[in-house]
Amino acid sequence: MKLVIGLGNMKLLIGLGNPGPQYEHTRHNVGFRVVDKLAAKHGWKWTERRSRAILASGMIGSEKVILAKPITFMNRSGEAVSELARWYKVQPEDILIICDDLDLPVGRVRLRTKGSAGGHNGLENVLHYLHTDQIPRLRIGIGRPTNKRMDPIDYVLGVPTSDERILLDAGEDRAVEAIEMVVRQGYATTMNVVNTDPEAEQRAAEKRQRQKERQEQARLRQEAALKELEAAEEINQA
Repeated sequence: MKLVIGLGNMKLLIGLGNPGPQYEHTRHNVGFRVVDKLAAKHGWKWTERRSRAILASGMIGSEKVILAKPITFMNRSGEAVSELARWYKVQPEDILIICDDLDLPVGRVRLRTKGSAGGHNGLENVLHYLHTDQIPRLRIGIGRPTNKRMDPIDYVLGVPTSDERILLDAGEDRAVEAIEMVVRQGYATTMNVVNTDPEAEQRAAEKRQRQKERQEQARLRQEAALKELEAAEEINQA
């Protein structure tokens, strides 16, 4: 499938990672794995190369979608992304960067439309080359090392444990669904769904339930006190 330049409705979706089989299963390559899963789900093939990136493309609804995996290595991702942005003449809001995040729990997914790189060197390089921080990004949590002495670089370039892998696989699948929702329904709707913290929602629901129980208990006490008062008045009147 040949890529088409200059389409009005087009999204450039870029997974960040490092090229080469030695990095394939590392935490840092979450971005690559997410776009790989998206391509596989839709039957798109990685048959194109342009601007130091491997590309796949297809349609989601009425929207043309270009998937890209820069082969510049993570810390130089911006070089490839800026070249692709110029080639396809896309606006910042039509670019979505998919990457890992140390500060999110393993498998947690977060979508933002702007902001700093949060210490992620690949994303920082992208923002530098595009000269703006108004670039949407979808981050998948890889957590921080439990061993506080471990070098973060060794951690992100390491392979997740089996337990982490389960959580990370689920997070990658949620990221694929989030990307499809972005393309079909836009960022605002998707953020309302994706950025909801299930644990926080559960805590909020439990808090509301406790408040209702306290209110009900207060109402029952008030009714009991009123009945006691009425009974006392009847006795006095007798």
